[in-house]
Amino acid sequence: MTHTLEARVDPATQRTDADATIRALIARSNALGSDPRITNYAGGNTSAKGTATDPVTGEPVELLWVKGSGGDLGTLTPAGLAVLRVDRVRALQAVYPGVEREDEMVAAFDYTLHGKGGAAPSIDTAMHALVDAAHVDHLHPDAGIAIATAADGPALTGTIFGDKVVWVPWRRPGFQLGLDIAAVKREHPQAIGTVLGGHGITAWGDTSDEAEANSRWIIDTAEQYIAEHGKADPFGEPRAGFEALPTDERHARAAALAPTIRGIAGHDKPVVGHFTDSDVVLDFLAASRAEELAALGTSCPDHFLRTKVKPLILDLPATATVEEQSARLHELHEQYRADYQAYYDRHADATSPAIRGADPLIVLVPGVGMFSYGKDAQTARVAGEFYVNAINVMRGAESLSTYAPIDEAEKFRIEYWALEEAKLQRMPPAKKLATRIALVTGAASGIGKAIAKRLAAEGAAVVIADLDLGKAQAAAAEIGNTDQAIGLAANVTDAAAIDQAVQQTLLHFGGLDLVVNNAGLSLSKSLLDTTEQDWDLQHDVMAKGSFLVSKAAAKVLIEQGLGGDIVYISSKNSVFAGPNNIAYSATKADQAHQVRLLAAELGEHGVRVNGINPDGVVRGSGIFASGWGANRAKTYGIEEQDLGAFYAQRTILKREVVPENVANAVYAICTDDFSHTTGLHVPVDAGVAAAFLR
Repeated sequence: MTHTLEARVDPATQRTDADATIRALIARSNALGSDPRITNYAGGNTSAKGTATDPVTGEPVELLWVKGSGGDLGTLTPAGLAVLRVDRVRALQAVYPGVEREDEMVAAFDYTLHGKGGAAPSIDTAMHALVDAAHVDHLHPDAGIAIATAADGPALTGTIFGDKVVWVPWRRPGFQLGLDIAAVKREHPQAIGTVLGGHGITAWGDTSDEAEANSRWIIDTAEQYIAEHGKADPFGEPRAGFEALPTDERHARAAALAPTIRGIAGHDKPVVGHFTDSDVVLDFLAASRAEELAALGTSCPDHFLRTKVKPLILDLPATATVEEQSARLHELHEQYRADYQAYYDRHADATSPAIRGADPLIVLVPGVGMFSYGKDAQTARVAGEFYVNAINVMRGAESLSTYAPIDEAEKFRIEYWALEEAKLQRMPPAKKLATRIALVTGAASGIGKAIAKRLAAEGAAVVIADLDLGKAQAAAAEIGNTDQAIGLAANVTDAAAIDQAVQQTLLHFGGLDLVVNNAGLSLSKSLLDTTEQDWDLQHDVMAKGSFLVSKAAAKVLIEQGLGGDIVYISSKNSVFAGPNNIAYSATKADQAHQVRLLAAELGEHGVRVNGINPDGVVRGSGIFASGWGANRAKTYGIEEQDLGAFYAQRTILKREVVPENVANAVYAICTDDFSHTTGLHVPVDAGVAAAFLR
């Protein structure tokens, strides 16, 4: 078959039209996804249909651009879009085997892709392709889900929206739900969208602006109706003793409980945590119906996939002691595990994936706040955000009606859905230090900074502690966002300052696993020139500082019950005796023996204590830059700029030692490859025979 040029659409024009469609879709997605009241992180999806040129035939082809699996609307880019041929997706209706086998349709999407297809299509692709509208939004707004989970949701939908929005009974996301919504659009030409029972909303429009306006109208109208008609105390009256503690007291209590709770959440597999004490959380936990409502669990699939079907909620008032609360949390944990195992056993069959752990991902403490957990800090933080959404949903539903989430069997079908399991199996393997939380002292520069960067690169969440807060925060920013690293001010000679740094670590990341005692300084002086102040300063920072940091950390590590690592950055000088170095070398010897003493004491708790003995780390070193280098160069009769090369030449390997070499040793000693090693000192000095350990 031949085509005349006159009969063909200009490909350049179609490219321009397609680009404009994509730009409008991305702008709409980002606008909707950036507002947590509209949809949560990685929740919901948007789409647009438009025309492009088929590169094979040169003919125009209708395409669907839709957010791909696992993407986030707020940060969506064109690379996150799946691209499919509309005609081929709609043709799948002819081979659809029915709702019992609808999961098979996800694999069928691969045969409908345009070219390489962009991102992987999500389970909601059918909803967007089958609905006869150019632009479709599927969102999880709190107000929308409140209507969707109300016991009389169908009646409320009619009352609130009239005939502009149609109720769709609960159905698990998939091909059949797409057919259901397409039928609504076809049979209700006046409708602009739907409320999806137990789930969320869908809206559409002929233009991107119209679709967004329709989505916002549904959300705004629901919010306004709840505000005007909802009752004032949907969670019941406040309970005496369960109200929020004052801020400082609340944070101190949260930090005191954090190790216990992380040990609970990480019983089956290690997790990172996040703490939230927003008014939404505290007000809910103070109310008389908090335990009753929390027990009903969440409803929206995105919510309970992140938070588990229900949280663990402490049933003691904030006036109870830390010891009483900790003991009760352990009792409740045993009950929670038994309940979750029973839930799994009630619904699992021969085809179900294995249980993924029976520990809670959300732990609620009245008067204190919410602890949320996940495989990394971002996942933990987002889980907390989702439970805040769930609280808002419960408030809205109870304001107008009765909160009635989808039933337990449906929750199980989604939590242990084969498609969800396949998604988990496709994830890349975790890095060796994933889920580990590290605190590195003196880490704003030099060796400490290199250690922090290496630990973060291997998956750890890192706290950079340094005397200089600005430099600590700048070093953390070099690593990434606050889900990866934070910078704190900490004077290691001050026990109160150390306790504060550990508290901030616990509140931000939920726990502590790995401590690197790196903070240090040095004054190169002979015995006669060394003053009492020189001696005290170096011993305060390194010997006393390491002791204080290790003591504060050990309390957390023991209470968590998850093991851990303490690493001392000691020195070749802890073994080797040289001139003009009395105070520094003596305090390094003190640190070296602390390693042995703590290894012997903390081993019963699974805590390993090891040391690293660097030497000659000139490049990037804060110690050398502060005058130590000039003094050592003078001692050796060389120029300061030649010091690194001088140190290299006196080694067996004739190699200069740089901060990254020390960081590599710290990383290695903290991995499972050294799971049976404690009390060890690792030389990182390129070989100094006089410092060989004997």
